Amino acid sequence: MFKKGFTLVELMIVVAIIGILAAIAIPNFVEMQYRAKRAENPANVDGIKTAEMGYDAAFDNFIVCGNTPGLTLNKKVQTFLPTGSGYDTLGWQPDGPTRGSYAVSTTAPGASTPGGDFIVTGLIDVDDDDVLASYTATKSVNTTFNNKNDTY
Repeated sequence: MFKKGFTLVELMIVVAIIGILAAIAIPNFVEMQYRAKRAENPANVDGIKTAEMGYDAAFDNFIVCGNTPGLTLNKKVQTFLPTGSGYDTLGWQPDGPTRGSYAVSTTAPGASTPGGDFIVTGLIDVDDDDVLASYTATKSVNTTFNNKNDTY
């Protein structure tokens, strides 16, 4: 009587639907991976800010920390080497390898003058397109993202 099974048209419709769903899901998945990788940067900027505030409370000045030594900004994780830098003095380093680069500079009226301020800058490029995502924080301003939301 009747043969059991699927026709070629039915199978092609299912394949087309799966293809459409994949075309929608894959770019969203990649974007979420980039956002997750970029999330390390504001956390580290917050940590450096906290270390600067603690150092200021103890010694009444801020520490200038240059760009993280030996780091090239790309999508690969790299070992953070704070030896001989201001990060050693602050007692801060990330929990593990990092993709970001960090720097701390001081602003007027001066590092050792009461009332001075600092700015922590974190840069990261997790999609390796040479467009850097930037985060900043100061003594009075929490970590701020400085780019459009699609900059990774």
